[in-house]
Amino acid sequence: MTELPSLDLPEHPKLTHNITHFARALRRAGLPIGPGRVIDAIRAVEAAGFTEKADFYWVLHACFVNRPEHRRVFAQLFRLYWRDPRYMEHMMSMMLPAIRGVQEERRAEAAEKRAAEALLDGAERDAPEIEESGEEVQIDIDASRTMSREERLRTLDFEQMSTAEIAEAKRMLARLRLPVRPIPTRRAMAALQGRAIDGRRTLRAAMRQGGELRKLQMKAPRPRWPNLVVLCDISGSMSQYSRMVLHFLHAVANHKGAGWAKVHAFTFGTRLTNITRHLATRDVDQALKAAGAQAQDWEGGTRIGQSLHVFNRDWSRRVTGQGAVVLLISDGLDRDDAALLEKEIERLHLSARRLIWLNPLLRWDGFAPKAAGIRAMLPHVDSFRAGHSVATLEELAAALSRPDDMGEKARLMAMLGS
Repeated sequence: MTELPSLDLPEHPKLTHNITHFARALRRAGLPIGPGRVIDAIRAVEAAGFTEKADFYWVLHACFVNRPEHRRVFAQLFRLYWRDPRYMEHMMSMMLPAIRGVQEERRAEAAEKRAAEALLDGAERDAPEIEESGEEVQIDIDASRTMSREERLRTLDFEQMSTAEIAEAKRMLARLRLPVRPIPTRRAMAALQGRAIDGRRTLRAAMRQGGELRKLQMKAPRPRWPNLVVLCDISGSMSQYSRMVLHFLHAVANHKGAGWAKVHAFTFGTRLTNITRHLATRDVDQALKAAGAQAQDWEGGTRIGQSLHVFNRDWSRRVTGQGAVVLLISDGLDRDDAALLEKEIERLHLSARRLIWLNPLLRWDGFAPKAAGIRAMLPHVDSFRAGHSVATLEELAAALSRPDDMGEKARLMAMLGS
């Protein structure tokens, strides 16, 4: 539950005006709020009273939030607008370039940048002029070596993106491809440049020519494309990363000629949900909306071991056969028994041709496999990679073409052994 510090009110608050402005900021941040909800919120606050800070938070929450993905944005907007006496300074520091001495030495929290962007909509974002009584101070910023906007967006953490940056990142992800090498098989097909003689076709051609052998018919191995199976963690700590990854996978599933036989997608938090059929919808927003409606445990708890058990029992033989590649997107923070998790991840590894684990926690330089869930899962994956930005998903595409790629697994396994 969100912690609520003391709520300091001015002597003559304009509550109706403030709630209306707060609702406008929520609408700019992406929440579907109309005039009717604003009126309901004002009446609800009037009925509930204004004596307890927790009551005020949850009354507005009940009126304005009706989807799990909106909870974090609401919480950050509420903190900045209602409970932080220096909220305008925080917002201006997040929207301006990072200049030492002006911006606080901390990274924006999840959804905080989007909240600041919504509250500052239409406001002047230029740095205020500094008036000195003495000699004028001039600040020169050399931006000749700064990254381009797109290059910066490629490496930016999904959790730290504003609303506009998320929209641009989604367009970049829609252009990405996830190529895969075909699986060699024993079956053959006719080929002009084949390396082996097709005796049956050669004899049949000779019989049509009165038994005269004029040309050798050649054959080559018939390529077979594997399935791509995605298991995506949609718990509270993984919500924003999961949405971006699913947006990327929708583009992969709907791109003809990508090489995959079929793309199967499953989400899990406290239970496993098959959302494969939703990926076939051409419109990505409609597809993800339908997937979110079906997955009722979005932004809930995490039971990785139990979810993998259900997958191995009900779906593994159907979708991981014939050499499927499995992508596991999770931070590995599990509530289940570590022994159950280790047993099920080992079974999944044996069923898949390759098991690749994308973990957004690898964005931290000091990441170490200390959590019990991570220690149980790490030995049973083929590759362990970061998955928190556009650049890391681009690197995933390159890693699929290298069967021996292990990502960060070798380094972290050495830490486990030490």
